[in-house]
Amino acid sequence: MSALDRAFCTVHSKYARGICATIPLIVMALSISPTLVDVASGAKTETLAMEKAAPLAVAIEAAGSEEDLRRQMRAKNAVTELHDERVRFSQAQIGSFGFIAPQALGMALITQSADLGLERAAPTVNAYEVHKLSDGSGLLVGFMPQDQAKQITPAERPKNLRISLYSTLSDTAPLIVAVPIVKLMVDRMPIRIEPKKSDGPVILEMDLQSTANRKSPVGR
Repeated sequence: MSALDRAFCTVHSKYARGICATIPLIVMALSISPTLVDVASGAKTETLAMEKAAPLAVAIEAAGSEEDLRRQMRAKNAVTELHDERVRFSQAQIGSFGFIAPQALGMALITQSADLGLERAAPTVNAYEVHKLSDGSGLLVGFMPQDQAKQITPAERPKNLRISLYSTLSDTAPLIVAVPIVKLMVDRMPIRIEPKKSDGPVILEMDLQSTANRKSPVGR
């Protein structure tokens, strides 16, 4: 091998080693957990997809008015009112809550939609409340019979639990709960308790699974 050939091989070898040393750094940069960026309002919204553990179901065993129970659940989950009048869940600021009409919720869950359309004010008196937690995951808030509410915590819950989530407080469903959206499997639309009353309370029947069945919606 000539001196020129040996020099070329030496330079080529150093260049190749440089590339190999750089690749792990690129991979590490790409695998960093999603950043949180400030939006115009000063709130933060998730911008990159991430795998996260599903949040735990929450049940508050307390008596009170519906509004009082909702305030307790919001405080427990550390959420405040949406900044926007209407927004997709993925674009809502973290640590916020909004509302969705029963029919829109049912359709989104049945089709396993990756996102939900939320409103700052409840669009109907029987709207469901949705919480976006500080890690970007979502909880669906409603009311549940006492015997069911005791079973939704991980320590007590069987692998799959059939639940009935009421839109409003009632004697039948006196406890407020919040269940992780990514663990819900829904096969039917919400049912009116009083069929002739279009804005009356509704029940959403579904399976609460032990593991997530869909990814959390993320910002784009």
